[in-house]
Amino acid sequence: MEFYIVLNCLGVKISIVRAIIVGMCEILCITHKYPPAIGGMERQSYELTNGLKQYYETHVIAYDDNSNKTLWFAKLRRRVKRFLKEHPNIKLIHLNDGGMGVACLWLQKLTHIPVIVTYHGLDITFPLGVYQQKIVPKLVEFAGAICVSNFTRNECIKRNFSEHTTFTVPNGVDTSLKDIPFNREETIDRLKNVYGVDVEGKHIVMSSGRPALRKGFSWFIRNVMPKLNSDVIFLMTGPMEDDRPFISNCISLLPEKSKHKVELFLGAASDTKNIQKLLKTTPNIYHLGGVPYNDLMQVFSLADLFVMPNIHVEGDEEGFGLVALEASIRGTYVLASNMEGITEAVIDGKNGSLMPSEDAEAWANKIEKLLSDKPKLEAMAKEGQKFTDENFCWNKMVLGYKAVFDKTIHSPKE
Repeated sequence: MEFYIVLNCLGVKISIVRAIIVGMCEILCITHKYPPAIGGMERQSYELTNGLKQYYETHVIAYDDNSNKTLWFAKLRRRVKRFLKEHPNIKLIHLNDGGMGVACLWLQKLTHIPVIVTYHGLDITFPLGVYQQKIVPKLVEFAGAICVSNFTRNECIKRNFSEHTTFTVPNGVDTSLKDIPFNREETIDRLKNVYGVDVEGKHIVMSSGRPALRKGFSWFIRNVMPKLNSDVIFLMTGPMEDDRPFISNCISLLPEKSKHKVELFLGAASDTKNIQKLLKTTPNIYHLGGVPYNDLMQVFSLADLFVMPNIHVEGDEEGFGLVALEASIRGTYVLASNMEGITEAVIDGKNGSLMPSEDAEAWANKIEKLLSDKPKLEAMAKEGQKFTDENFCWNKMVLGYKAVFDKTIHSPKE
């Protein structure tokens, strides 16, 4: 312990001090999704790399959101080669998603260090012939894969990934979100005065996220909202404004089949125009836009229900359902479509209820039933919060990765 303190006082990094004392393995994490950029994958990447520092001397090469991303990728190979030369004891490399795997296919020829790639869903199911036929078979050649859900793992296995080196480790959620104080009256006032939405005396159903078609937001507005009582309002949050109008206009000129694939590739908000039209014609629905983080946490807690009404869109499957966990940890009960990777974030009867996708009658009946007994709904929400807290903490996710990394590092070399 005294040796530890002396080294620390001399300015040696904590991770290196630990490595000196307990002989930690060195690993390298390469990610293009990382703070200060905001998003679920960015947060997952940050929490993972920081959590791994408890067990390994963890090096990170991350896109920092301040440089040109194309240039960052262009320089990545040279940077990694230099980094590995400076750190010859690195035993494993982790890539944060399939896109990173595609960008780093050259790693297989550059080094004999095992490479593990995390897959989130679309990065393995993207429905482009050349991607499935030419690129995915190369991803199979990496040392191993970690999938965020069994759904994603099954999609990998279908594409000839080895069952022995393809693992499932569910995403975690920041369980400390439950500790952010909630002020009901202040949130109601802010919604009215800042966002122009009067929720006083209303039942609030909420969703959040970029309006991709698979999220089912426009389906929910068209098919479920008309069946609900007039005292139920639907609040949506998330970026919706088109920040790339020229590209969007070009995409709109493409044939429908090509348009869909390009939208998937670019991460376009493909349901935006539908929602914008519905906002003008459908009562009791409101889109707040990309609200500040603190406001989002407050609205999560204010809502009576959080919904993920996903619908099937070929090639654009939901790999997990992190936003549902964020709502749950803020004490809101979740209703979600019983499909794809969502079923591993929302556990039926525990932190939410799984609903048949595109069954408007079932959705409307369930919502009305839950809203008719608020004390029972609040009790279910508290139980759901407890379940999410116990089963989806970051540390549990990190330990899952550690188990895979250790198995890979210590497996016999061919």
